[in-house]
Amino acid sequence: MTSALMVTKRDGKQEPINLDKIHRVITWAAEGLNNVSVSQVELRAHIQFYEGIRTSDIHETIIKSAADLISKETPDYQYLAARLAVFHLRKKAYGCFEPPRLYDHVKKLVELKKYDSALLTDYSFDEWQEMETYLVHDRDMNFSYAAVKQLEGKYLVQNRVTGEIYESAQFLYLLVAASLFAQYPKETRLGYIQRFYDATSTFKISLPTPIMSGVRTPTRQFSSCVLIECADSLDSINATSSAIVKYVSQRAGIGINAGAIRALGSQIRGGEAFHTGCIPFYKHFQTAVKSCSQGGVRGGAATVYYPFWHLEVESLLVLKNNRGVEDNRVRHLDYGVQLNKTMYQRLIKGGNITLFSPSDVEGLYEAFFADQDKFDVLYTKYEQDPTIRKRSIKAVELFSLLMQERASTGRIYIQNVDHCNTHSPFDPKVAPIRQSNLCLEIALPTKPLEHFHDENGEIALCTLSAFNLGKIENLDELEELSDLAVRALDALLDYQHYPVAAARISSLARRSLGIGVINFAYYLAKNGACYSNGSGNDLTHRTFEAIQYYLLKASMNLAKEQGACEYFNETTYAQGILPIDTYKKTIDSLTQEPLHYDWEGLRKDIQQFGLRNSTLTALMPSETSSQISNATNGIEPPRGYVSVKASKDGILKQVVPDYENLSLNYELLWDMPNNDGYLQLVGIMQKFVDQAISANTNYDPQKFPDGKVPMKQLLADLLTAYKYGLKTLYYQNTRDGADDEQNDLDDGCAGGACKI
Repeated sequence: MTSALMVTKRDGKQEPINLDKIHRVITWAAEGLNNVSVSQVELRAHIQFYEGIRTSDIHETIIKSAADLISKETPDYQYLAARLAVFHLRKKAYGCFEPPRLYDHVKKLVELKKYDSALLTDYSFDEWQEMETYLVHDRDMNFSYAAVKQLEGKYLVQNRVTGEIYESAQFLYLLVAASLFAQYPKETRLGYIQRFYDATSTFKISLPTPIMSGVRTPTRQFSSCVLIECADSLDSINATSSAIVKYVSQRAGIGINAGAIRALGSQIRGGEAFHTGCIPFYKHFQTAVKSCSQGGVRGGAATVYYPFWHLEVESLLVLKNNRGVEDNRVRHLDYGVQLNKTMYQRLIKGGNITLFSPSDVEGLYEAFFADQDKFDVLYTKYEQDPTIRKRSIKAVELFSLLMQERASTGRIYIQNVDHCNTHSPFDPKVAPIRQSNLCLEIALPTKPLEHFHDENGEIALCTLSAFNLGKIENLDELEELSDLAVRALDALLDYQHYPVAAARISSLARRSLGIGVINFAYYLAKNGACYSNGSGNDLTHRTFEAIQYYLLKASMNLAKEQGACEYFNETTYAQGILPIDTYKKTIDSLTQEPLHYDWEGLRKDIQQFGLRNSTLTALMPSETSSQISNATNGIEPPRGYVSVKASKDGILKQVVPDYENLSLNYELLWDMPNNDGYLQLVGIMQKFVDQAISANTNYDPQKFPDGKVPMKQLLADLLTAYKYGLKTLYYQNTRDGADDEQNDLDDGCAGGACKI
């Protein structure tokens, strides 16, 4: 008879392996799940055990054995693996499965300087006792395996050097709520905390990475997206670089508007020297972005914006590609190319585009954003002026270069600056939109800094969240969820710190929010609708009308209580103009769905009471937070029924929601015949969304002759997006022949910078 395998305990002692205990834990984790085999998990784990194995390694082996069995035929293994992972996580955090009492936990972590000390000063012991009753730790059992690993890797408070974990998920959700509502009146704040905790911990409201990983800790900067504009001066360039470093280190994704920087060869100091052009300064920004990680949670990432008519555009368009040499490439940034109606008209009419240095054409750069008619007049005038340095290129050639680079890198983004300003909550004459960010959904006013402490500049911050459409059974639920989301995010604006004065002043004066959606693919599937055939058009119109209406109503009601935002007069809302007044009317050909809410009553209320927030909506990618909620990404169709994503913990597999019942209803990405239906849906959403949308274009070369996507098709889709009023385009994805279940996209916004 062979002796039992010896295992090494946490304290270093050895004892015989207890297979019965392992069996009991796996059996507990399998309770209530379908088509999972305890014995199969045990067998897969046992063959990997070895003499002297540590108990923690036994846990990891069992978890991985269950995770390896996740498939579309046996999706419940993702919950079996998750429960085992939660069990292991709690043992690491608390030394046992049962979490400690709430007050004791908070007190301990405040003493360890892991939690914000204000938690203990803002609330009494009795209030902590009351909040204890709100906690439902069993909700940890509703996570999928991918969700638990993302929580453990990115969100739970921990020592990232030693790997120590200090909390489990329900503490996270409750303490985020407690932190955000701390300054509410004592007679109401516990009610808001309970309702917000319930909404987030049951996945109805999804929170972004900066909030989930940061709120409740001593760090107080939680805006997901930061927009920084750079003027054409060395002082402004240096101030921009300093601001980038500050915000990258505090978890934010960066948009940099560098479009005003003059072109190579321009005169400086009255002709004393030639200007070096844009590329050296883009390299400077790249160094700033990559100089530090985002609080140890994500690597820094940024997108630089410039106008399509910039004299250096042909060199700027190729900065990301793999050809060329380091001197003429800046590959670790992404790029946003800015277009307007004039540029598209030149393409359609077979004309030319004339390129200028912004420094040589007075007023043209400003008019590009603020006044489209004025831009057209000035552009034509400067084209005819023989004294101005310029270069002319056929529009089809320049657009083809743009689309070729977008196709080859996937990361050349499009911003239609006219749509961003004509269908905007801001008056472009006083607060023009001159850039977006690397997720292509934030559209807020900016002003360049002339020095780091410049209070006349404006850095735009946007605070994000999302509704999980898959958890909403009735659109009326959005009224309560909108009130909670607006109140929580608005409170966060006052709760957080601002490392740059220009960001603090504008953020508190504009109070911009960006609330989006996740799980749209599941929402379509459970309502029997598709992306590609128009069957989802009316549903999408009804849904996004409800979202925008209820969010505006919530912000108006908050303005009644706490006052309208200081810069409310710079919004079109102050003029009585709503998104339903300025949208691209081509949308009316896609859906005849009427408006279902009292917009005229809301219009009057907004004019009387104002809005607490200048913006309310933005549709972001939400790659990571969708995983936390076991939801499909943002508004995107899934590539496969099982997504397989790489993480530092290995491969994470996740099955689309309710696959067993809805597998025939899901429309997978590469089953869609073309981009038309998707772009129509995004156009319908954009009718109501007051900022912008992270919309992707997708191409399967095998659907085209010779296995190549024709340039004609790329240009046609670009024109379709413009026709339907899209403000921005995000990734361009090309099917590469890999397994469709592999979905290893970047984690959120361009390298993980603006994840929600």
